[in-house]
Amino acid sequence: MKVRGTWFFRALTSSAVLGLIPAVIAHGDDMNMEKGEADMPLPESEYPPTYFALPDHRAVIYGHIGLMVLAWVFMLPTAVMLSLARSRYTLASQFVFTMVNGVGVLLGTIYNASTPDLYPNNAHHKLGWVVTWVVGAQVMVGLLARVSGVLSHGVDRSHERQSFIPMSTEAMAEHESQYQPGYRLSNDSGQGTEPHTESLRSPSLSSGADSPTFPTRDGRKEYQEDTENEDLEAHLPVLSRPRAARSAIQKLAKLVSSRFWKFFTFGYDFVDRTILILGFVTLCTGIITFGRFFEGRGIFSGLAHWVKGGIFFWLGIFTLGRWAGSFGELGWAWNVRPKRPGQKWRPSAEFVESALIFTYGATNIFLEHLGNWGGEWSAQDLEHVSITVLFIGGGLFGMLVESVRIRDLLNVTVTKAVQDAPDQAYRDEERNELREPETYPFSMNPIPALVILLLGIMMSSHTQESMISSMVHKQWGQLLTGASFTRGLSYVLTYLKPPKSIYPSRPPTEILTSFGLISGGIIFMASASDTVSGMIHYELDAMFMYTVTMGLAGLLMAWIVMMVALKGWAVRRESGRAGLVR
Repeated sequence: MKVRGTWFFRALTSSAVLGLIPAVIAHGDDMNMEKGEADMPLPESEYPPTYFALPDHRAVIYGHIGLMVLAWVFMLPTAVMLSLARSRYTLASQFVFTMVNGVGVLLGTIYNASTPDLYPNNAHHKLGWVVTWVVGAQVMVGLLARVSGVLSHGVDRSHERQSFIPMSTEAMAEHESQYQPGYRLSNDSGQGTEPHTESLRSPSLSSGADSPTFPTRDGRKEYQEDTENEDLEAHLPVLSRPRAARSAIQKLAKLVSSRFWKFFTFGYDFVDRTILILGFVTLCTGIITFGRFFEGRGIFSGLAHWVKGGIFFWLGIFTLGRWAGSFGELGWAWNVRPKRPGQKWRPSAEFVESALIFTYGATNIFLEHLGNWGGEWSAQDLEHVSITVLFIGGGLFGMLVESVRIRDLLNVTVTKAVQDAPDQAYRDEERNELREPETYPFSMNPIPALVILLLGIMMSSHTQESMISSMVHKQWGQLLTGASFTRGLSYVLTYLKPPKSIYPSRPPTEILTSFGLISGGIIFMASASDTVSGMIHYELDAMFMYTVTMGLAGLLMAWIVMMVALKGWAVRRESGRAGLVR
């Protein structure tokens, strides 16, 4: 066993060294590159004016940028993690974010009114208002639901037909303290709702049957709506101090049917899980507007690079989240999926990655040629189409590899041979040969990593118009290649020793994979033609972008791990709070 382990680590070291050889050779090539005419900055009169170079009201625009980064990169993720954990601090964090974001919007509005419109009809202004209103609506839904739910314990007892909306155990304790011991809720049989009975000491954070209620417009749907509204408390944050809320909010909430509340909670959860991506898109459009990139037909080149780079960026965040333990309940954290009653099938993480690769290839096959739509197809256009075909084929193949039904069909000859064999063919000590391999429950699908590896290799050697553009493409190509190698090493580790615990196994190679994807995605976005032209004009070399990106990627990864830990802290605190109430 010791010899086998020594051999394995030698092979692992050799693979890592071989993986670094292309990067070393490429670095030597970079040193031999010489600048050409395309690397010379244009005269100031020929380069369009940008907000970046505009000297007017710099303090206002920098204040806007600083506040927006503070709000959307630091405050909003904190609020989202607390909301996902159903923490009682959610509304407070959302209010702080709303105030900071509001000041940032105000500064942006002042700046727009005080400066010329250098980028007419840009997407950032419109999208910024959309995401601001979306977050504002989410905060209002959370506030309305929590305040109205807590204050609704004062409903008149004459309403004998009501449907339930669950409340927190803290609100239930407050309810008990304000009513006489003999009082019980409408439609309650009295079984277990008196103080200190088993029903009130349920281990859950909320309970549907012993909660304050909302009156509905149709009392005949009482019991049907009661079952539909089970555990609605788990979908919205808890407000721990609702006494200062106005009675108008309570009256407004009573006009809303419980069916609409179910719709609102779905929308609330949907915003929780998508608002960070929308915020990322908004920040990207802000950078584009600030630098005045991708005007006219340049939008297609910008989309091709920024969409692809953004996908790799978020894939890196997803990979780091898996390493940290996110999605462990689905078995995506390199762990054994915990068993639950009535457990249903869920796709593997590699199946999701393959599906995204396939979808991206199918929807972007002609995106690069749109910049020259109606003209002749160039060799570069055909190269990009070939890459999207690779995404389509690789994604489809990856989904087939992940399919359990396809695997069963591939095993049908062996299965049939076993079925045709007599029972005496295998002795008792040989019965283990009839079991599935230990690796079957875990996904070891190298196809997504192979697609990314090939993309990195191709783009590292992709011919560009300028030396700086070639270097930038080579940088993110090498980073994606390195991420693919480390993902392959993760599969080697998993194959040699499959996870046997429900806790995340956290392969160390996945940290490197995440770093390569995040930093490679950022540099991918910076390799668009207009972005490179801006670097040339302002005399920023490729290594400047590389070093800044490495630093940002490291800080971002630390912040992501802190956010996942914050969610765990909030979940543990709320669980402990519920235990104290019990």
